Order: sequence, then C-alpha cells, then structure tokens
Amino acid sequence: MPKAKYEAIYRSIKKKIEAQDYAYQSLLPSENTLILQYGCSRNTVRRALADLIDDGYIQPIQGKGVRVIYQPVGKTTFIIGGIETFQETARRNRLHAVTRVVRFESVTADEAFAARSGFWPGDALWAVERVRYLDDKALILDVNYFLQDLVPGLTADIAARSIYEYIESVLGMQIVTSKRKMTVEHATTRDEELLDLDGYDCVAVVTNQTFNADGIMFEYTQSRHQPDYFCFQDIATRRK
Repeated sequence: MPKAKYEAIYRSIKKKIEAQDYAYQSLLPSENTLILQYGCSRNTVRRALADLIDDGYIQPIQGKGVRVIYQPVGKTTFIIGGIETFQETARRNRLHAVTRVVRFESVTADEAFAARSGFWPGDALWAVERVRYLDDKALILDVNYFLQDLVPGLTADIAARSIYEYIESVLGMQIVTSKRKMTVEHATTRDEELLDLDGYDCVAVVTNQTFNADGIMFEYTQSRHQPDYFCFQDIATRRK
C-alpha cells in the first residue's frame, strides 16, 4: 500500500476533525463513502482510520460505524503516548514556535549522572539546553543529553532547528521508543532565569529516555514546562 496515500487520507480526516467539520460524538462517513471520496481501496481507508484510532481521534462502534471522540482543548497539548518534535507539536496546535540554544557543549557522564540518566559512566555526550518559545513566550526549557557515538556531528545550529530531523533524515537512525515520567518540581534558579513563569514557583517536568531500533538509549532529556500553559494528553484503553 502506498504510504503517501493513506497518510494523505489520515491528514485530511484529522484536519476535518480538528476543524470540527466532523463534530465531537458524530459518526464519520461510512467506509464506502470514504473510499469513493478519496478514490482508494478499503485497506487504505482502514489504515488511515487505524492511525486516527491510535491517536485518540476516533473510536469504532460495533454495528454503528466510527465515532469522533476528539475534543479541542484550550491549552497546548503535548502527547505523552507519542514521540513528537517541538515543531510538530507547535504546528498541530497552530502556534508560532522559536527555539533558542543557551548551552551546547561536550561532556562526559560521571557515575552519578549515569545512574540517574541510564547512560554509562564515561560516555561522551552532547549537552544541550534550549528555550522553547510559543507565541513569543518562553514556556519550555529542554535539557538534552545525546550519545555522541550515535549522534555524531551535532551542532548548535542543528539544535536550533530540529535534532530529531537531523537524526532521522541525515543520520538515518530510527527513533523507536521513549520511556517517560512526569513530575511537578520546584522551579530552579535556571528555570526562573530563562522561562516566563508568570509568578509560578513550580514547573511540570517530563523526563525522557529515548531508544533507537537497536534498543540503545541515545537521548536523556528533561523538558521543564511553565505549568499554566500546557495540557499533557494520552489515550488509554482498558485491557481485560
């Protein structure tokens, strides 16, 4: 099945749901209608719908069709269950995004950091700090560490654009799994210096350990968020 075909259908239906052309709790057009509308096979439509189910936009209802369960939220949503770049999140939320690199250097993991991060003592790492601006407000401080052996040639210029795009498009490495933990912590002096906290003395912290297709951890990151502006979203299903 041509990947571009089902992805185009996925994006088209997703856009209509987000624009509420297909309203919350309404039923999508039938499979047969979508097949005629997009001029494609049944398998192509089903693949696009499966991705929308995984993203929490729709839910199949036995004997009735497919119901829209997406509801727009007032705050920016960061998806806990998916791996999404900052630029992708900004585009999905229709926000103007800017990244400012405030630290870029080569460091070596000591035993204490190795125990906390999941790297090995002695690993050579890129240490990167980036302030993320959404609609001209400094709202996220990303503190990243990347394994130099797996992410060679990284620069501050690349970090200001998209490290993941560099990893996938230039290095050809597949990003597969991210283990995440979310906490609320007291704001540090660094947070207060770099973020628009608007009086808050705490930040929401998402800690990530990210693995490639060989199961090797190449990234450890703490994303420190101004708490008033963000909603973290995931989709859960009950398993019997």
